[in-house]
Amino acid sequence: MINRSGIDICRAFFHELVRPIVASRVPENSFAAGRVGGGSDALGLDDETSRDHDWGLRLSLFVAADEQIEDVVAALDDELPQAFRGLPTRFAFTGETAARHHVDVATVAGFTVSTLGFDPRGEITPADWLSITGQAVLEVTAGPVFFDGNGELLRARDALSWYPDDIWRYVLACDWARLSQEMPLMGRAADVGDELGSRVISARVAQIIMHLTFLLERRWPPYSKWFGTLWARLPSAHGLQPSLKAIVAEFDHATRQEGAADALELLLERQNQLGLSQASVATVPFWDRPYLHPAPEISDQLMAGIEDQAIRSLPVGLGSIEQRTDNVDVLVNPAARHRFTIG
Repeated sequence: MINRSGIDICRAFFHELVRPIVASRVPENSFAAGRVGGGSDALGLDDETSRDHDWGLRLSLFVAADEQIEDVVAALDDELPQAFRGLPTRFAFTGETAARHHVDVATVAGFTVSTLGFDPRGEITPADWLSITGQAVLEVTAGPVFFDGNGELLRARDALSWYPDDIWRYVLACDWARLSQEMPLMGRAADVGDELGSRVISARVAQIIMHLTFLLERRWPPYSKWFGTLWARLPSAHGLQPSLKAIVAEFDHATRQEGAADALELLLERQNQLGLSQASVATVPFWDRPYLHPAPEISDQLMAGIEDQAIRSLPVGLGSIEQRTDNVDVLVNPAARHRFTIG
């Protein structure tokens, strides 16, 4: 039984087996390696269940030029043994029939373009920033780097540390706007006897609040499987837990609304502390009805602080790709994300 994490195994696999093979083909100061990309182990979240598919000796290896890829792949094919520390070096992924090694060889440019849709070492446009999901960024930045001979992989990761301030303000404003659209509907649906519909809306409100928490903590959110797990590790999450549980678990819709309002007061306090806004209250009545929604001045203040006029003129409420859609086929496709964002 393998008790160590996938990252531990992959690190040893690289240093003891893969690195000498690669170094015999290309200079050590020209390549990098790490456990990046997809997979729970790249986030350090793999467990026994993770090992039932697509888990094991996996590496991303980055060479300096496309013309080096074929030679390095051939060397690994020829020289890797059949097993390392009890794990096969070659196995079939889901949907595959042939066993192969999973040292994925690419250039930094090739990997980042295939994952993000652009190379972050160059200019990153506002459309680029809005087209990326937190999960796509994490596939570049979250996993450990075992070696970086020329610093290019680390340079790409550093460029993705967080949104530029203007984009940050814009996506924050969009989450507040999304909440304005949804919050009053929780009570309205319940008032006409649609308790199930009210709960569905409440769950959406909770998800947006959690996404807003990631934004205010300057942390990239992962995809849905690990969204709550990593949210719970955010510094603000502990204080927000009771309110979020009220939103999704309480039977009475008035209590769910109170939970949402309490959570937003805490997040507004955090946002004001960051100097992004100076609103005095997070929620106000929705017309003369007994429902609450975010104070409109919050989004207005965020947008007013944007210096780039082109970004300030973007429609409030559309936001980044993960604020626009939860369609998985769009979110995992860089070209589709970009089309969806600029369209």
